[in-house]
Amino acid sequence: MKIQVLPAALANQIAAGEVVERPASVVKELVENALDAGARRVAVAIEQGGRALIRVEDDGEGMSPEDARLAVHRHATSKIRVAADLDGIRTLGFRGEALPSIASVSRFSLRTRARGSLTGVELRIDGGEMVGIHDIGAPEGTTIEVRDLFYNLPARRKFLKADSAEAAQVSRLMTQLALGAPTIGFQLSSGGRKLLDCPPAGEVAERFYQIYQARPDLVEVRREGGGLRVHGYIAPLAEQGPRRGPQNIYVNGRIVRDKTIAHAIQAAYAVATVKERSPEVHLFIEMPPERVDVNVHPTKAEVRFLEQGLVHEVLRRALGDALGAGPSPELRLQAPVAPIALPAMPMLPGVLRPDPSLHQASWRPVGSSSSPELPGRAELVGSSAGEGPPGLGGPPRGGVLNADEALAAWEVAAALGGQARPVTDDAILPMKPLGQFRHTYILAVDQDGIAIIDQHVAHERVLYERIYERLTSGRLQSQRMLTPLVFELDASQVAGIEAHMADLERLGFEVAPFGGKSVRVSAMPSLIGVQDVEPTLRALGQDLEGFDRAGRVDDVLKHIAATMACHAAVKANDPLPLEKMQFILDELHATAYSTVCPHGRPVMLRITRREIEKSFQRI
Repeated sequence: MKIQVLPAALANQIAAGEVVERPASVVKELVENALDAGARRVAVAIEQGGRALIRVEDDGEGMSPEDARLAVHRHATSKIRVAADLDGIRTLGFRGEALPSIASVSRFSLRTRARGSLTGVELRIDGGEMVGIHDIGAPEGTTIEVRDLFYNLPARRKFLKADSAEAAQVSRLMTQLALGAPTIGFQLSSGGRKLLDCPPAGEVAERFYQIYQARPDLVEVRREGGGLRVHGYIAPLAEQGPRRGPQNIYVNGRIVRDKTIAHAIQAAYAVATVKERSPEVHLFIEMPPERVDVNVHPTKAEVRFLEQGLVHEVLRRALGDALGAGPSPELRLQAPVAPIALPAMPMLPGVLRPDPSLHQASWRPVGSSSSPELPGRAELVGSSAGEGPPGLGGPPRGGVLNADEALAAWEVAAALGGQARPVTDDAILPMKPLGQFRHTYILAVDQDGIAIIDQHVAHERVLYERIYERLTSGRLQSQRMLTPLVFELDASQVAGIEAHMADLERLGFEVAPFGGKSVRVSAMPSLIGVQDVEPTLRALGQDLEGFDRAGRVDDVLKHIAATMACHAAVKANDPLPLEKMQFILDELHATAYSTVCPHGRPVMLRITRREIEKSFQRI
């Protein structure tokens, strides 16, 4: 007879291969059992990264001697009774595989006393074989010790990482567990050194502070809809930290990994930026247990949703709304501002002198015999009655600021089908520009403090949203060229352009192969100049080369819009009149995601009013 029933010890070792991957897996299973037992305090101690010892103590309801003996048998559990119970699981554990699996690959001991009992019981198991059971005195609750993990499976033991790496995994897991159960006290020590100590908290916000301290850089998420509740904290769009951050996702208090949730997170960030990133998120999703299946994998880390599309949409909108209202990066003054005496200084190149009247301006040359300032520059001053705005009665071309530059933003708006919005006295503006720094940054002020805006990035954000909106609803305005342009591209750029000719036509380009690696351009979008045609097409070809013809249209259009916006926006070192600064700030205020450009760079930095007053010792 070839087919035989495996011995129980061997079956448990096989099951352990799925349930017990490393010391952190053991900690997860034991702590989740403690939480299911109603523990108010859980203390974990490890030695040598958990290789030598894992001890988990809790003050839960404990077990009777009879239940303790059954608990170490495979598929023995108190959490489900019939198949129908699987339709609405409310506990973290339920499979009845953890304890026998762990006991089969270690020297295992369990000490427990049920609430109200006079004595407790201790079980000792060595490699899956019971070696002792007797009554003991013990506190109410359960203590489990796992020694010499994988001592009888050397092939598995040699794949464990260094003690420090395994300890780090346990610490990360305990942090996740503590965040998911804020009302429970958690402790973790390694080799006698305390790594985590969280007393019971009232809510998630208090526990979050215990673990991460104050995190004003994160954005709070709160949304309810479709029977789901989503809350937590996420990285803002203009995050200055690394692209990859911790992602703690909980469904009904359970730590999960799920493709639907991961895609919703990516989709929410992709609305505002094409930069690939894995942002820091701490999200809690609550829903009826009947609408989620947790019986997918032995580790219980994967789930399936009954209404997958609904979960995706609610989560995407929740994150999108939070990101749209997210803050700009804040500059913190490192030392108090010391009072200094400022001597009279000549105006530096690249700095504008704005008049308090923001809605009218005219130009006058600077550099007369009575002025020490540089000749050939222009100074912005208040206009007298009857004088028009720059470009209608301004200086001849040759000064740093001219009519074409002053009206460039309005011309771009017209090319996109928008409408120019000149600033008037009656306009309620979110920001007022003060001037430029080095012809690259706009200095602005509002009630909340002082902002430093990267003019190129800000304009790029504005143009991206307009271009993308126009591409999804039709096509951009195009203008034919009297003399077609012919130039060569790299093979990868040609491949990207040829694969997306229809998309380029919507953008306003007429491009055709011209032999070899050359292309012929007969028409171009209205919002760029002739000098920008070649670099824009090169960038588009490079960006689109990675998208095949079957690629998602939405992703292609986002990359096209981002590239076009980058090349059409004002550049660094471009001097801007005050009207154009105000125009950019107004348009930026009207965009949905004004804190970051489509490539992920921050739009502005802020010095808050509180930081300023603190530095001047007013508070």
